Amino acid sequence: MDYLPLFYQVTDKPCLVVGGGEVATRKASMLLRAGARLRVVATAFEPAMDELLAAAGSERLQRQYQSQDLEGMALVIAATDDDVLNSQVSQEAGAHNIPVNVVDNPALCSFILPSIVDRSPLVMAISSGGQSPVLARMIRAKLESTIPAGYGRLAALVGRFRDQAKARFADVNQRRGFWERVLEGPVAELVFAGREQEAESRLQQQLAEITTAELPRGEVYLVGAGPGDPDLLTFRALRLMQQADVVLYDRLVSPEVLELVRRDAERIYVGKARSNHALPQNQINDSLVELAREGRRVCRLKGGDPFIFGRGGEEIDRLAQAGIQFQVVPGITAASGCASYAGIPLTHRDHAQSVRFVTGHLKDGTLDLDWNTLAKPRQTLVFYMGLVGLPVICEQLIGHGLPAETPIALVQQGTTRYQKVWTSTLEQMPKLIANEEVRPPTLIIVGTVVSLHQQLAWFEPAATASGN
Repeated sequence: MDYLPLFYQVTDKPCLVVGGGEVATRKASMLLRAGARLRVVATAFEPAMDELLAAAGSERLQRQYQSQDLEGMALVIAATDDDVLNSQVSQEAGAHNIPVNVVDNPALCSFILPSIVDRSPLVMAISSGGQSPVLARMIRAKLESTIPAGYGRLAALVGRFRDQAKARFADVNQRRGFWERVLEGPVAELVFAGREQEAESRLQQQLAEITTAELPRGEVYLVGAGPGDPDLLTFRALRLMQQADVVLYDRLVSPEVLELVRRDAERIYVGKARSNHALPQNQINDSLVELAREGRRVCRLKGGDPFIFGRGGEEIDRLAQAGIQFQVVPGITAASGCASYAGIPLTHRDHAQSVRFVTGHLKDGTLDLDWNTLAKPRQTLVFYMGLVGLPVICEQLIGHGLPAETPIALVQQGTTRYQKVWTSTLEQMPKLIANEEVRPPTLIIVGTVVSLHQQLAWFEPAATASGN
């Protein structure tokens, strides 16, 4: 994030615009709508600017910009065609610690004016950090078409009752639950229908009559975060991530997915790495129960799918025993996601009629697996958590009958922009990666379907590797 998003209060504060043309007029108009006391300095003024300033009773100075024009200003915008003048305004404003924007020149700006969707008091701002104002305006247009003007009236109605709700519910989670019920219920629909007086009466009634017992109880959402690409989240997963008061997440949840959690939600890391558990599983189970009993909505965010090597069954078993309400949201498991992004179909009529998911996690230095069943032709094997045990996996599969030239792939950080794929054979792969820096999470795929990788690979991340 290159800029910190802020909403700056300029009501009744002196602001300076340097420039009198069309662009300057637009910026001056926006400042006036925000309640600023405006001073505009320019050698020439377009008629539209003159009309705007006359109507607002703003200060109009038709002359060259002077350094003393900055005195007492809370904010400055330079919107001229003179690059030298724009640079001077930027430097002098910066020297006085005055926020400054130079139109279409991000390098000279200490802040950027975003595209705005105005549903006052609800205001949405979209910025590309100065890289693509056209794209920001396109996104604004999409939002304009999907957010009715009624949302502004709804925000104003809620604002009038905030103090009453705060007095009624001292607990912030109870208060949030009340407002979510209001904003998703009949009160909101009445506002959208233009029946605001009736909406206000209904809200007053709800606030007086509702009891804490009627508010949403503590609940746990067991959510599959998928293999890393946030675009692979389900709609339901995203909705519950945005609702949760607290989020417990593991190391397989990508930073991009975690960014989609509600900003003010508490985040608790409970990740597990090999021989390094941030929190033992039984403590995770107990934490879910305790947090839900506090009346909080808890999102247990797990990489991949909760029920495929995610120990989700253990967690909901503990919740069921404790009488805690819960939901389970499936996610795209690593096998499906990573194989798809690597261009490796897990099944194919010419190669494999079945696929098996196997945990490759070593216990006491050994892998206790049914190798005879695994070393069968015309099937695809997918090993989770098998990177450390890779030499053992290759050795045992060859030793139990799979040809040494059987194709194998390693997919590191699949579906993300850091994805890297190594392909080789069972015999050669341990030698290939001995000199490579391969890091978890890495998925292992074994079977002749891997031979399709070069032909079917479509995703273009940072790098792809192969060996013989």
